[in-house]
Amino acid sequence: MELTSIWFVIVGAMLIGYFVLDGFDFGVGMSLPFLGKDDTDRRVLINTIGPVWDLNETWLIVAGASLFAAFPEWYATMFSGFYLALLLILVALILRGVSFEYRHQGKGERWTGWFDRFIFWGSVLPPFLWGVAFANLVQGVPIAPLETGGWIYEGTLLTLLNPYGLLGGVVMLLVCFVHGLVFVSLKTEGEMRGRARRLATRVGIAAIAAAAAFLAWTVALHLDSPNLGLIIGCAAVAAAGLVAGFLANLGGREGWAFTGNAVAIAFALLAIFAALHPNVIHSSIDPAYSMSVSGAASSQKTLELMTWVAVFTLPLVLAYQAWTYWVFRRRLSRASIPVGH
Repeated sequence: MELTSIWFVIVGAMLIGYFVLDGFDFGVGMSLPFLGKDDTDRRVLINTIGPVWDLNETWLIVAGASLFAAFPEWYATMFSGFYLALLLILVALILRGVSFEYRHQGKGERWTGWFDRFIFWGSVLPPFLWGVAFANLVQGVPIAPLETGGWIYEGTLLTLLNPYGLLGGVVMLLVCFVHGLVFVSLKTEGEMRGRARRLATRVGIAAIAAAAAFLAWTVALHLDSPNLGLIIGCAAVAAAGLVAGFLANLGGREGWAFTGNAVAIAFALLAIFAALHPNVIHSSIDPAYSMSVSGAASSQKTLELMTWVAVFTLPLVLAYQAWTYWVFRRRLSRASIPVGH
């Protein structure tokens, strides 16, 4: 396999890691107004992700840096074309991160309420807009090559808000919400655990219906793709994972439910990357204008150097993250929240 294809896989794996891990962070943030009956409940919810949310977001930074170094043309075209959407994601992530740190400063209910709203909206916007962005990459966006080299995006933010893109956003939003609710039931005990399971069941029905429509639409868009078999296989595994997670949640098996949701997210993204390859962005103007993996890649020397760095550093990052989750594995309850803090 060529280094360009290897790095396409590596970038995809990093993004999968980000959405699997930060996906449940988003879901927990979305659950605040639904599961948090009072400030203590909301503190329990936030504490379930308190030790890991910033570590989970590291995968986005690493994926972005890898994309910039390995596929500069992809990075430049996507970030210039999707500028407003990505700016909104960045603002939402900043507000969410700041709110986690400042809501507990003890300056009154109004202060806490504002930061709780920031956490909620900062958890809603990113998965929705990421879903819109990835759906449009697969469907095709108006890009064309420049005579001087590179590609230019010829659309606007509204161009991205088409039916397929919006459905992709809704699916990502619902799946992350379910993923987070299952994580809450996995990390809490008592009444909070039961409420999270019941809400995950209700949201799970909507997520399965929306995801089925999106995956079927994705397959239909790429019936002439050389990767059709892989797309269908990944979509089938994603659907099976989401249904298995739903059934496991019904049976009170939170660990298996969380695993099923993680499999669903991973294989849905694999289906998207299979639909993209051998391109990284499909052009809706002319298929000949699509940006290929090889056309977007850096030089061979750059990819070789990056490969050696990845070989030595990624295992360390994975080991540290696994250790962190192990250390903070215990369940939480209202009794875990110190009174007056």
